[in-house]
Amino acid sequence: MLAEDNVLLREGLVRLLAEAGLEVLSGVEDATALLADVGRHRPDVAIVDIRLPPTRTDEGLRAAREIRRRHPGTGVLVLSQYVRVSYTVELLDGGANGVGYLLKDRVTNIAEFTESVRRVGGGGSAFDPVVINQLVQRRAGDDDPLHVLSERERAVLALMAEGRTNQAIAERLAIAERTVEKHCTSIFTKLGLTASPDDHRRVLAVLRYLNA
Repeated sequence: MLAEDNVLLREGLVRLLAEAGLEVLSGVEDATALLADVGRHRPDVAIVDIRLPPTRTDEGLRAAREIRRRHPGTGVLVLSQYVRVSYTVELLDGGANGVGYLLKDRVTNIAEFTESVRRVGGGGSAFDPVVINQLVQRRAGDDDPLHVLSERERAVLALMAEGRTNQAIAERLAIAERTVEKHCTSIFTKLGLTASPDDHRRVLAVLRYLNA
């Protein structure tokens, strides 16, 4: 499902997603219609513009949070023209599974955008690198709980927060996948995330990173 008040962008996204092999159940222009359609059809993922009528402030964000509360099986991918760290924190209130925050500029990269949609719809996460950088800058300094990580470990964790697999991280950083695995193990150890059958350390590390 898609909620975007700009009719040209909305219809363009519907066509783009359909051409990528994704079934678009509906495209609406406001949060009320979105919530009604999500409740009726229970889609895998809802793509939501943060600014929706009538005030075009944060109606989309509030609708996204409501969808996560009412329908935890539906992933939520919000689109915005700018970065607001507070919006990211609100979205992560219910955890990092099935949630994403992308800048609208990212939509121009069709392959990357559709990959993000599929990832969020499958229960993963997708955060724009600009969003991640803003979060890092927000808590730079000795009081940063992640200060124990090396620069390379921070880079690996940032890509993990974008929803990248170890293979994708290795390709992005031009290192071996085995090296990425070693960095992940070091990250878990430094953050005190011990192995447990009840916890997913990768998700916990990303949550620690994003909520820091």
